[in-house]
Amino acid sequence: MTLDGWLTLAVVGGVLLLLAKTRLAPDLILIAALTLLLLFGVITPNLALSGFASVGLATVAVLYLVASGVMETGALRAASERLLGTPRSERWALLRLMPPVSAASALLNNTPIVAMLVPTVQQWARRHQIAPSRLLLPLSYAAIFGGSCTLIGTSTNLIVADLAAAQGNTPTIGFFEIAWLGLPSLLLGTLFVILTAPWLLPLRHSSLSTPTRTKEYAIEMLISSDSDLVGRTIEQAGLRRLHGLYLAEIERGGNLLPAVSPHEPLYPHDRLLFVGDVTAVIDLYKIRGLHPAPEQLFKLSGPRHDRILAEAVVSPASPFLGQTIREARFRTHYQAVVIAVARGGERLPGKVGDLVTCVGDTLLLEARPAFLERYRHSRDFLLISPLEESAPPRHERANLALALLLGMILAVVLLGVSMFLAALVTAALMLATRCTSPQRARNTIDWQVLLTIGAAIGLGQAMEQSGAAAAIAHAWIALAGENPWLTLLAIYLLTSFFTETITNNAAAVLMFSIAKAAAEGLGVSFTPFIFVIMMAASASFATPIGYQTNLMVYGPGGYHFSDYLRIGIPLNLLMAAISVTLAPLIWPF
Repeated sequence: MTLDGWLTLAVVGGVLLLLAKTRLAPDLILIAALTLLLLFGVITPNLALSGFASVGLATVAVLYLVASGVMETGALRAASERLLGTPRSERWALLRLMPPVSAASALLNNTPIVAMLVPTVQQWARRHQIAPSRLLLPLSYAAIFGGSCTLIGTSTNLIVADLAAAQGNTPTIGFFEIAWLGLPSLLLGTLFVILTAPWLLPLRHSSLSTPTRTKEYAIEMLISSDSDLVGRTIEQAGLRRLHGLYLAEIERGGNLLPAVSPHEPLYPHDRLLFVGDVTAVIDLYKIRGLHPAPEQLFKLSGPRHDRILAEAVVSPASPFLGQTIREARFRTHYQAVVIAVARGGERLPGKVGDLVTCVGDTLLLEARPAFLERYRHSRDFLLISPLEESAPPRHERANLALALLLGMILAVVLLGVSMFLAALVTAALMLATRCTSPQRARNTIDWQVLLTIGAAIGLGQAMEQSGAAAAIAHAWIALAGENPWLTLLAIYLLTSFFTETITNNAAAVLMFSIAKAAAEGLGVSFTPFIFVIMMAASASFATPIGYQTNLMVYGPGGYHFSDYLRIGIPLNLLMAAISVTLAPLIWPF
């Protein structure tokens, strides 16, 4: 091996060590590694930047825009609520989450599935008091399981199939042919994750158990006449187990219903009084068919989706001190509506309009963003702070957003349109039809994920170009001797190792030619080797940099490198045992 190869191995080893032993951001570690390789002249600038110019990375970026449209309209939340429901336990949550994700990933490339579901699963976990760290890594794994069942489930399968077709002497790989290995892997892998997750996955939910705000609000919500909630019980509507929020009473036709039963049905124009912290109130705002009760809300100018929630603290100089909200004509003066009031961290009972304001009261407001700029330095308020991601969803465009998403999927599955082109057109349509705004779409993009993926691809190029990967491969396969089963196992393990360190597509391309030479040297069929490479290059569970979906949940889940090793290594070994055992039985040597 050349000096460049040894330098590359040292840098890659340093990357793995830093990821495992420090809390440094993965994008910083990988970009620093890429910079070192450039300084040593191991790779050229073009190769180092090839990952940032890759179609795969661009596809992930565009899919964030598609996800923005689906999330801003509330379509993804509504669909996921019906699908995921109310879990009784963590294992039940995994059982509700993983099979549908795997099924979707079999028909659509698994990367967009995870890109769109990460924020939804985070919100779902928070509402049901489940640590996101117990769900996000299984989300990635479920997408990988499903992607290994069809030819289009992952880009790796397509690459290997194209390489096999170019050989001329191998049969064409069918759309579902890889499912002979993928389906058993999916079933056993899902069972493994559900059974072992409570012991092998970390329990990190400080953000769930420690509220960022101590103020408690009482907020009235009204059920609209066309709401999907009408006719459903409190339990069925998902209003019983809202984290940080509880339903105190219902006002119906002038009658008060205290101590509401979970089996109480909901009717049009019911006024529901919820009590809880401000984070929970934001979640309440996202529910379709439920909106704040104050009538003044509908007299504000501009559509609701252009408004935000904000907290404003009343100052000693406020002109409305000692008056009720109604007497002060708050909406007329400030073009904002008071939704709820907290005093000294405690909620105030009674109708919002009848509350007399005092110094230090915290007003929960719905207003247009211009309110913040106009009154941020006003003497009327001590402090004004906007609440992130508090804009009401554009529920009226939810069906349109779902139709655009379905169109993207059908274009890829039925018409053979590339994932990048389909996503690009769909993102443009999401913006053109105002399912999302340019500003919100830009804010949706997770730049840390994109930088990490781009740098990881560049690092894989260095492993391949320096000859380090090939040298390791030939030395490892030589240990298998003349036994085709051991050689097949060596190919799987080595492909899996390279997938975890230099990304899946680079590992598949590198190992294809090495496996072909090994099969020819043994005088056996190359076919089982092809499918084993597909599985090994797709089934990446033990490191965050091995597969894009693993990287995408790394930050949101609050994971450490060791978390992946703890559950990923036994899962990798299980996939190896399944694939190496079944492949020669289905496609004989």
